Amino acid sequence: MSSDCRGRGKGKHGSMLEEQNGFAFCQSSECFRCTSAGESLNQRLYHSLQDYAKRYTWSGRGVHKGVRDQGRYLNSRPTIQRPEVFFLPDLPSAPFFSREVQRHDVELLEQSFPALLAEFESIYHQPPARSGSSLPPGWKANSTPRGQWWTYYLVNQGTPLVLNVRRCPRAWRVLGQLRTFIANNVFGNACFSVLTPGALITEHYGPTNVRLRCHLGLRVPPSCELVVGGEPQCWSEGSCLLFDDSFLHRAFHEGGAEDGPRVVFMVDLWHPNVAAAERQALDYIFTPGRLEDKEGK
Repeated sequence: MSSDCRGRGKGKHGSMLEEQNGFAFCQSSECFRCTSAGESLNQRLYHSLQDYAKRYTWSGRGVHKGVRDQGRYLNSRPTIQRPEVFFLPDLPSAPFFSREVQRHDVELLEQSFPALLAEFESIYHQPPARSGSSLPPGWKANSTPRGQWWTYYLVNQGTPLVLNVRRCPRAWRVLGQLRTFIANNVFGNACFSVLTPGALITEHYGPTNVRLRCHLGLRVPPSCELVVGGEPQCWSEGSCLLFDDSFLHRAFHEGGAEDGPRVVFMVDLWHPNVAAAERQALDYIFTPGRLEDKEGK
């Protein structure tokens, strides 16, 4: 499941949620969030930041502060917002954000609604990828306590999936036109996400507060809801919903089979208050593969 795995981390917060929900979200060895928790990550973060400071002149003091005190920040966060990998201090926080904070990218995505919907239809209605599978090529099934949740990644934890990108040239073109899409950074993802009737994604935290997750509604039947920080919102077809997924959140589709699936196009955008110098430092520190624990390999 990796970047959007909705899974438990190996830290105490993940264990707490697993016990609370009676359900283990993620067993993926590729998931950066679920395999990076703990003291070793804090040490690797600091070493990576030191390396960056040697190479570049920068003023990302907030990043330095966040890396230096990461363990304290994560352990002291209220239960409503606990990013599982990295917390940048002093960022304005709220479960949902106005579309105005990333107006250019929101408007571009909404203008691209017909093209993205058509591209979804083209990849969703292909024959199964292999015998015994119900999913077309490129789609992945995620663990849920009930119902089905499928994702089709174009970018997974900062890494483009070449075959999927080739099947979705229009969506890839849209991503290239976004000004604040998090690219080449493990916190950046882009995918089509499907919830079938009856599906539930149980509550969990995202990995960081430096991003806003954007959902463009492609198909939104009745009785679908996203709850972030205790605040419920409904998707709308052709409209974007911006939220901070470092807040505790869940999603569900309580409609019937006749309603069909809920479908969104999901992209990760920079939080508007992360400065350019901080983005540059974070892109360096969280380049895919940079923080892998070499001692364990």
